[in-house]
Amino acid sequence: MSISHAPPTSSEPDISPISAHDLDLRPLVPASSRRTRVPRWLRRTTGPVLLLALWQLLSSTGALQPDVLASPGRIAQVAGDMVADGSLPAAMGTSLQRVAAGLLLGLVVGTGLALLSGLFRIGEDLVDAPVQMLRTVPFVGLIPLFIIWFGIGEAPKVAIITLGVTFPLYLNVYAGIRGVDAQLIEAGESLGLSRWGLVRHVVLPGALPNAMTGLRYSLGIAWLALVFAEQVNADSGIGFLMVQARDFLRTDVIVVCLVVYAFLGLLADFIVRSLERLLLQWRPTFTGR
Repeated sequence: MSISHAPPTSSEPDISPISAHDLDLRPLVPASSRRTRVPRWLRRTTGPVLLLALWQLLSSTGALQPDVLASPGRIAQVAGDMVADGSLPAAMGTSLQRVAAGLLLGLVVGTGLALLSGLFRIGEDLVDAPVQMLRTVPFVGLIPLFIIWFGIGEAPKVAIITLGVTFPLYLNVYAGIRGVDAQLIEAGESLGLSRWGLVRHVVLPGALPNAMTGLRYSLGIAWLALVFAEQVNADSGIGFLMVQARDFLRTDVIVVCLVVYAFLGLLADFIVRSLERLLLQWRPTFTGR
């Protein structure tokens, strides 16, 4: 029997190089980027503008009476008059000085206690329990005691702000210190870092994000404490203007003072967020989509 072999036939397709012009190449675009992009500043201002428009509409139609709440136009006019006669800038300067003094003292006290309690066990045993007890006491309720202890001058006002600032800083800095990964501590020790070197290069940088969060909370509470402090035996400041306006039923002046409080708080928060972006460049974070 003879077996004949058929000539081999190639069943494989002929593969030739394909140039980029032969393919329809399209860049991959995330779904979040395919939407129409609206400038962020426009999106952020839309809500306040709509609120002001609704407020003005209710005031113009008479649904919102002037003795209940003045219109935005009237408030803008009163604010201009207060700036022109110098009463509003002077009050803002006095209030800023009080907040700065209370914030500085609160930073020193709160951060110092947190470092003592977070870095040393004996410090935690001695400091943490009293601080936890004191922070549950409403600082507004201590105003009568502060007046008795410090008089009716600037000292009780600064003390109220200091007390309000201290506890958020303490809690966040303490949590940041105790939240540092133990493996990072072990890695630092294996590299031969001393105790101070560990604190400086590992513990403090690890606690910095929490500390910045605590600072933002403290700023908000500082302005809240200022509102109470300036309405007790005050003869200057934004709170003093509000007390005078309350006595004369001037809702327009009250709203102007509230807007100033809000603006100063927003400005302080912007400064802290800018500082946070500067100091925490090493930390990648999710910024939203």
